Amino acid sequence: MIRLGFTSRIALFGSAAVLALTMGSAANAQVQEEQAPPQQDQSATDEDNAEIVITAQKREEKILDIPQSVTVVGGDTLERQHAVTFQDYLSQVPGLSLEQSEPGVGRLVLRGVNTGGVSSTVAVYVDETPFGSSTGLVNGAILAGDFDTFDIARIEVLRGPQGTLYGASSLGGVLKFVTNTPQLGQFSGKARAGLEFVDGGGTGYNVSGIVNMPLGDVAAFRGSGFYRKNAGWIDASGKDGTLFDGSPAPSLDAGKNINEGQAWGGRGSLLFKPTDRLSVRLTAIAQHIESDAPSFAEVDQDDYDPIDGKLQQTIFFREPNELKYRLYNGVIEYDLGFASLLSSTSFGKSDQTFRLDATPILGSVLNFLLGGLVAPGIIGPFQDQQTDHQKFTQEVRLASPSSDTFEWMVGAYYTKEKGKIDQFIGSIDLTTREPFVIPGLTEALGELATARIDSRYKEVAGFGNVTWHATDRFDITAGASVAKNKQSAHQVTASDLGLVGASNFVTRSDESVFTYSVSPRFDISDTTAVYARIARGYRPGGPNVVPPTAPAEVPRSFDSDSLTSYEVGLKTDIGRRLSFDLSAYHLSWKDIQLFTSIENVGANINGGSASSNGIEGSLTFRPVPGVQLALNGAWIDAQLTDDTPPAAGGLDGDRLPFVPRLSFSTTADYEWKLSSSTTAFVGGTLAYVGKQRDNFGSDLVGFDSEGLAIFEPVPQRHISDYATIDLRAGLEFNRFTLEAYVKNLTNTEGVSSLALLEDQSLGNNILPGEAIRAALTRPRTIGVSLSAGF
Repeated sequence: MIRLGFTSRIALFGSAAVLALTMGSAANAQVQEEQAPPQQDQSATDEDNAEIVITAQKREEKILDIPQSVTVVGGDTLERQHAVTFQDYLSQVPGLSLEQSEPGVGRLVLRGVNTGGVSSTVAVYVDETPFGSSTGLVNGAILAGDFDTFDIARIEVLRGPQGTLYGASSLGGVLKFVTNTPQLGQFSGKARAGLEFVDGGGTGYNVSGIVNMPLGDVAAFRGSGFYRKNAGWIDASGKDGTLFDGSPAPSLDAGKNINEGQAWGGRGSLLFKPTDRLSVRLTAIAQHIESDAPSFAEVDQDDYDPIDGKLQQTIFFREPNELKYRLYNGVIEYDLGFASLLSSTSFGKSDQTFRLDATPILGSVLNFLLGGLVAPGIIGPFQDQQTDHQKFTQEVRLASPSSDTFEWMVGAYYTKEKGKIDQFIGSIDLTTREPFVIPGLTEALGELATARIDSRYKEVAGFGNVTWHATDRFDITAGASVAKNKQSAHQVTASDLGLVGASNFVTRSDESVFTYSVSPRFDISDTTAVYARIARGYRPGGPNVVPPTAPAEVPRSFDSDSLTSYEVGLKTDIGRRLSFDLSAYHLSWKDIQLFTSIENVGANINGGSASSNGIEGSLTFRPVPGVQLALNGAWIDAQLTDDTPPAAGGLDGDRLPFVPRLSFSTTADYEWKLSSSTTAFVGGTLAYVGKQRDNFGSDLVGFDSEGLAIFEPVPQRHISDYATIDLRAGLEFNRFTLEAYVKNLTNTEGVSSLALLEDQSLGNNILPGEAIRAALTRPRTIGVSLSAGF
């Protein structure tokens, strides 16, 4: 039998279906403020008891007036909780989950919309700029932009399909980073430095700084930068694996904290506002994320406890990973009187380079197939991959002023994207760390296969949105979008040993899609509103990059999938005192996209249908000055409502992967004056993540009379629930802030990703003790930081 289990790293290996070798792989903490004008700081303070105003619907609106579920996490909250990555503020957003094995490589899931494919279901924006691939050809699902949150005004999370205003690949919703705008007429800055100590691991440190400079009376510049040394906590075991015939597969020598890494970057923004009617903002962002190894530990297959009680890996090759982000954006806004005109021009670039240790996946198979051709030794395969993506976008929209009767917005959107995946599969003799030499061949057995895919994507869309205020308490918002996209992909593969068939071909696809939303809303009082929303979103289909000689049952293209959301909700916002929201929804998902292997050829395919039903809510309460209590949570029942194609392995009723049925967090913060110039604060967060299921999988059990593969589904693996506790405390005195914090106080080992690298009947799992790999929550981390402002 061949176990088809896909992890995020293995999905990279087979994402574009190029190699037959893949056959063996597998509103809590809301901002309480008005949207600040450019000359004021936009960080998340709420001292003025102002209403929550955000730009979720691409115009400034009070959060109470937005007829959909939105969570806002303010910049001050992120800073106070030392939340700099997705993993850090995950618990602040009800219904948001994350499958992640290393920094920068993670799959965002909102409201359970996940089937483990290679195209994203959550769109990531930075201000007006969409980030990441729109297609299923450049691994967009697991390369969501994990931007550092230093000097971020807030994070806005919009749930449910957002196809009318945010376009493709927002089936589950949108996560939007809103950066601080340069402040006119003010010179200010801030610097911060900190240390972190990981239990049983290494030591990390971080530095960051901001400066805001006026440039005359009508312009200002804001620049920020950061550097983080991320401590490691996974060790290389130094143990040997075992091949199918019982012979040892030598691993690398033992090493400590092999998953350490670093991240650094900066942002510069220039604001020019010569009149009240005209503003121009230019922004550039650069960020690097590096890790020396994924954060997998070898665990027992039944209870996921670390083997021998240690967080370690048996590795045959080092597995470094490097990500680079570049974003450039120019926004021009002009008030025409009857409407405001906005033009946003963006260019984004992301590059990933990594090495994958393919020995646990392919080592036994290759030694079985090629063992008779090489001198005594052990074949150790590895994969080097370069994934590049470039994205140009232009959006123009015209929006009416705010009105008590009728508001409208119309716009057009264009994107042109280029993608590349360049793969090299090589090998060495694990016993000598030298290349093999096959008798009769002049070249050493080093290059097993190569593959490259170049892809193109173009999309043009028009959209509109209107709000009719039928009375002073009842309004209806409706929107629609029409989009057309064209795609092409060019694949070239080669292998001197014939492990992969030589190919050189181009595939193409195009489609048109219509999306809509309708949202009635009623104000029960000046501080409480109820709403309903029906919305439809989509995710583009595209060409499958499979050779012309592939079996007929391998689809040459796959269709877009669509999701229709039915939602009702309640919102209450009583200034600084209390904010509360509650929503319930039903999501109907059709033609779901999946990634699988058919006749040893990886392909994107369409399955049947799935649904997600849920309830989510958040509460923030300030009973007395200085005390803030917050609670948020989500209950999600997300499952298949049809069997998937047999090769994918999903059955009607199977739960959608990496979606906890229940999750919640509760936060308490208290601050008080020690003197006229000194404030103390303490706080804590308890976060709970409920039971989950792993990705779908299947076994190849044989072939029918026509030679077609027969698959049987493999039951999903169960992932246990877990809870974490974070604590924090500090002093603010004059211009300085001194802080101390503990993350994961109880050293909980929660599972955030699984790597199924086995076919034990063939000995494909060569890890000691028949282990599998799991990404576990980072051990207890103690940190201190000092910041100063001017």
